[in-house]
Amino acid sequence: MNIALYSGSFNPIHNGHIAVAEAALSNGFDEVWLVVSPQNPHKNEEELWPFETRLKMVELAIANHPGLKASDCENFLPRPSYTINTLIFLQNRHPSYSFRLLIGGDNLRKFQVWKEHQRIVDDFGLIIYPRLGSTAIPYEYHPNVSMMTAPLLNISSSEIRDRLEKNESVSGLVSTEVENFILQYIRTDPNGSVL
Repeated sequence: MNIALYSGSFNPIHNGHIAVAEAALSNGFDEVWLVVSPQNPHKNEEELWPFETRLKMVELAIANHPGLKASDCENFLPRPSYTINTLIFLQNRHPSYSFRLLIGGDNLRKFQVWKEHQRIVDDFGLIIYPRLGSTAIPYEYHPNVSMMTAPLLNISSSEIRDRLEKNESVSGLVSTEVENFILQYIRTDPNGSVL
């Protein structure tokens, strides 16, 4: 099986994430696994909602999308979550599968600081989807790197969190199931921060 690994904080998952994952499926992958990261080494952990909450939202968002799967594998690996460790772990667990990393063009600007970034490219490969504001593509001519077309949706998880902090609607930015989950289970504390 050809698997595209789409790793992220998904804090929370939004319609842009789903559009990219669906685009990867239409680009020839058998499945896209959305790997929920418990701790991204390049992000502030204090801003993250609890892992179980983020995983549940991913499961709700993809429930009606065949070929998309939620993965909690990084929750069982050492922290912070390094992508190379995840790739090696999954390849060892599923030796007959082929894994490639699905990342946004904007992430390539800082890709050289990722742990063992060259090994990720050489041993597994990248599928790059365009992002608003992304520029030149490193590794453009590497045989393990391919470009993918995907909708350019201007949605961010931080924007959604900001809207929630201000008690503004997130309708249309996340799936109905995720919106209902957020409204039902996530409350605002007296200081106004989303829990």
